[in-house]
Amino acid sequence: MSKTVSEPVHLQKLCVGVPSLEVLQRWQSANRRHWPEGCVVHVTRMRPKRVVPGDGASLFWIIKGQILARQEILRCEDVEDGEGKRMCAIVLDARLVPTAPVPRRAFQGWRYLAAADAPPDLPVARAGEEALPPDLARRLAEMGVR
Repeated sequence: MSKTVSEPVHLQKLCVGVPSLEVLQRWQSANRRHWPEGCVVHVTRMRPKRVVPGDGASLFWIIKGQILARQEILRCEDVEDGEGKRMCAIVLDARLVPTAPVPRRAFQGWRYLAAADAPPDLPVARAGEEALPPDLARRLAEMGVR
């Protein structure tokens, strides 16, 4: 009898106010002193229920209308904001992994992303490439080109 292996459920999140992957990298580097060593922390109001940290789940960052990178989700922790409200700290691996660009519409908060819909990582040789304009990326994706 073979054991069924479930695929991870990921999260996708808009990176509001960030114009490029490089700016996100710089912002995370500048704020490392606030987080556990080797980690990045993203605090959100709602705790994801379907994500199993450490099971290959990642948070996929949407920048300027496209998924452009991911970070592995290490754990979720309960925290409180300055007013005592319960929040969820999503602790991420510090390594930002560039992905094939995939267009996404704007939404609030975060959304689940099925493993089958997650874009592949970019090969190391392509990791420094600039993202395509959102309209062109959307048209290519509609044709099945990533």
